[in-house]
Amino acid sequence: MKAAVRARYGPPEVVSVLEIQQPVVKDDELLVKVRATTLNRTDCAMRAAKPFIWRFFTGFIRPKVPVLGTEFAGEVEAVGRDVTLFRVGDRVFGYNDPGFGAHAQYMSIPQSGTLALIPEDLTFEEVAPSTEGSHYARSLIRSAGIRAGQDVLVHGATGAIGSAAVQLLNDLGARVTAVCGTAQLDLVRKLGADKVVDHTATDFTKDEQDYDVVIDAVGKSTFGRCRRLLKPRGVFIAADVGPMWQNVLLAVITPLLGGRRVKFPLPKHDAAMAGEFKELIESGKFRPVIDRRYSLDEIVEAYRYVETGQKTGNVVISVGHPEQ
Repeated sequence: MKAAVRARYGPPEVVSVLEIQQPVVKDDELLVKVRATTLNRTDCAMRAAKPFIWRFFTGFIRPKVPVLGTEFAGEVEAVGRDVTLFRVGDRVFGYNDPGFGAHAQYMSIPQSGTLALIPEDLTFEEVAPSTEGSHYARSLIRSAGIRAGQDVLVHGATGAIGSAAVQLLNDLGARVTAVCGTAQLDLVRKLGADKVVDHTATDFTKDEQDYDVVIDAVGKSTFGRCRRLLKPRGVFIAADVGPMWQNVLLAVITPLLGGRRVKFPLPKHDAAMAGEFKELIESGKFRPVIDRRYSLDEIVEAYRYVETGQKTGNVVISVGHPEQ
C-alpha cells in the first residue's frame, strides 16, 4: 500500500510517499481502507519533534511510528474474529491519536477506538476532519466549565480547534466573541459568533467587554495578556502549554490565589466522543470547516501550507486507491 512515511525528524521534506506493507489486523481490530484523512498541527509537531520533549514519547533518536495521521474516513475492509460492532463495507470515520497511521491507504484500529459510522449525507472528505480539532475544542469547553449564558472569547476562531469551539459554544448557549482576521469575519459569524473582533485592525486584549472564559485556541497569547479581559472569577484556558510551560504551572497556582485563574485541559477521546460528533453533524449543529484539499502524493506541500499558520479550519488529504 501507499503511505506517507518519515524515518527521521525534520522539515516537511523528510516525508516520502512509499509502498509499505499493509497492516495485519488483530482479533479485536478493523482494517480501514482510508479514503480521506487530515493534516494538522499535531502531525507537524510529531514530524519535527518540536518541542523537543516529544522525543521522550515518540522515539529519542528516530521516530517509533513512521506513518502519521490521526483523523480518517473510509470503509471497513476486514475485521478480526472478535469484532462485533462493525462489518465489512461499513463507512466509518474516527480518530486514532494513540497509534496514528491514517496517512496511508490502509490502517488498523481497535473496534473500541474512537470511531463511528459516517452520516449518510456526508462524503469521506467532508467527515474526515470531524474529530481532532473538535475533540480539543470540546475538552477546552468542558475543562473550563462553560455554561449556557456565559460570555466566552475565542482567540484563533478560524483554526480547526477554534472553528469547532465557536460552533460547540453556540450549541451550548454561550455568548461568543470570536477573534479572527479580516477575511474570516463572515465565516465566524455563520459559525455562530455573536460578536467578532478583527485582530488585524485592533488589539483584542483591549476589548472593553469582560468575559467568564477566554479560550486561546491557537496558543499565541498568554494569561498575562488576557487577564484584564476576565471577570473577577474568570478562566483562561489554552490549547497548548504556553511559553516555558506556564499554563501547566499557572493551572496549579492560580486556583490557590482566588480570583482569575488558569485551567489546563485534559483531552479524553473514546467511541462515545465519535458518536457525539456524529449526532451533532446529523443535527446540523456542527460541521468541520475545510480550507484546502490535497492528494496523498501532495502531502509535503500540505505540510508546508499548514506550517504557515494561515489555514482556516482543516486541511484534508484525499487518499486514492487503484479502483478510483
